[in-house]
Amino acid sequence: DEYILNGTKTWISNAQFCDLALVFAYTDPGQRPKGMSCFVVESKSPGFTSRPIEEKMGLHASPTGEIILEDCRVPAGALLGNEGEGFKICMSMLENTRLSCAAGGLGLARACLDAAVEYANNRQQFGQSVARFQMIQEQIARMVVEEEAARLLVYRAAVMKDMGVPNNRETSIAKYAAAQAANHAADEAIKILGAYGYSEEYPVARYYRDAKYYQIVEGTSNIQKWIIGQDALGIRKANR
Repeated sequence: DEYILNGTKTWISNAQFCDLALVFAYTDPGQRPKGMSCFVVESKSPGFTSRPIEEKMGLHASPTGEIILEDCRVPAGALLGNEGEGFKICMSMLENTRLSCAAGGLGLARACLDAAVEYANNRQQFGQSVARFQMIQEQIARMVVEEEAARLLVYRAAVMKDMGVPNNRETSIAKYAAAQAANHAADEAIKILGAYGYSEEYPVARYYRDAKYYQIVEGTSNIQKWIIGQDALGIRKANR
């Protein structure tokens, strides 16, 4: 009639504010992925506790926390789908969250580009704007190319998602490219702004801290490369 859940999961967005949590737990550990099930758990359930993670490098506007389950009893009706379908549910969710994460990285890359262009056009040095310096132009050019390439990859994955076409491969490519573009753009923006880029007076310092997020969440950049590489080599097709 019920399940008893035990375990801890950290780095969860809005963990300390949620009313409901999707909990993935092994109901048959011996079956590995096929032994994982998904539960809808109320945060007021006995044995359910959460606490915030206060000290983060970036993404300060997004609350992050930890959930601890200690003999947390949930009714049988809390099971989402059937036993053993948890991994399948989790992977279907990742297809959506990875795509939205790719879009976020793309937006950050664009914000860095806009900030760098505005500063370069306004900053005067040696009687002219620093936008006239060829090295600045080279940095901006690379930022433009990488941002636009990432944009097309994100849009391709989004169109495939809208069409209901399998897109795990394309989403991994988009997320990897957007995360790389965001981190490179943030780094270049800091360089173009110089000491001002290192200060909180301009937004690029925050962009620099936040950019790393996109190489970590919803599958790290290394995970995306693993998916892409295995697909290219015919070891494991991403769009099954």
